[in-house]
Amino acid sequence: MLKLDRRKKASINQPAGKTTFVAGDTELRGNLRFSGAVKIEGRVIGNIDADDGVVNVGKEGYVEGIIKAPSVLINGVVVGDVHAFEHLQLDTEARIDGDLYYRFMEMVSGAQINGQLHYLGEGHGAGADSGLPSREFKSS
Repeated sequence: MLKLDRRKKASINQPAGKTTFVAGDTELRGNLRFSGAVKIEGRVIGNIDADDGVVNVGKEGYVEGIIKAPSVLINGVVVGDVHAFEHLQLDTEARIDGDLYYRFMEMVSGAQINGQLHYLGEGHGAGADSGLPSREFKSS
């Protein structure tokens, strides 16, 4: 079972396909929709939506908006709800001001959440009929 866990974690950190990088000196305003992976070390002011892939908010990363993706790794700041349909990982420097929706969650000591936790269970998916509340985030 240990080998399975290592394989799963490696696939979350190293997804197949293309990776988009938002560098530390970059500010992106607007919604981001993609397949593959995105690594955020800069600022994203807008919603992030991934049909298939991983959103990784690095230690210096800042997201102000709603994140929706199968897998989400956070070690920076997120102001908004996070919907991780498969896996959510919160590392030591994670700071979340919003609700978390997850199927499987890992949380390292030091991570901070200002919001509610919502377990999705086995019956929920990323589709439109997933039963998740729908809120739109609007930045100022």
